[in-house]
Amino acid sequence: MNNKSLKQIVTFIALLLALCHLIWPNLAIDFITIVLLIAATIPWLAPLFKSLEFPGGWKVEFQDLQKTSDKADAIGLLSPVTEKSEKETEYSFLLVAEQDPNLALAGLRIELEKKLNTLAFSFGHEIRSRGIGSILREVLNKELINKEEYSILTDMVGLMNQAVHGAQVDKRAAEWAINIGPRLLKTLEERAEGPWK
Repeated sequence: MNNKSLKQIVTFIALLLALCHLIWPNLAIDFITIVLLIAATIPWLAPLFKSLEFPGGWKVEFQDLQKTSDKADAIGLLSPVTEKSEKETEYSFLLVAEQDPNLALAGLRIELEKKLNTLAFSFGHEIRSRGIGSILREVLNKELINKEEYSILTDMVGLMNQAVHGAQVDKRAAEWAINIGPRLLKTLEERAEGPWK
């Protein structure tokens, strides 16, 4: 079901409830009924909302991570899906991904920073910046990545930085790190080994 159909169904149900209220104005709906109706509706409304936020924090949304990886895949920034190699198990973030999504995203960010430095060094450029944002700008300025890749990597890093700084991370982010992280790192590693188109 697409978002438009879902929106139409939600509107229809709301209008139907309003009509019921007009026909039977004395019909009492208690608090428990309202809570149960909301609980029954939330799973169906999920595609319409970026997040359902309750007081007390902010989140790194899986949808945000998925959007950036879809863009990265579309422009060839992710290596093709293959069997997991022994080398991929060397990434420490993969070992903790299921237990701690925040730590997994933080670890992926560290590996990404290393690969960007390696990429620059392999083309004879020494990156003097300490922060990953500065490293990304330098790699862009040296034309080792293009503007679209820079934009996507900046979005990814922004989401990873939120995890590093304690944002509540959607548990699906761990799966994202396991599936997307090695593909992204492999692409950067391959670029460091030689020219690309």
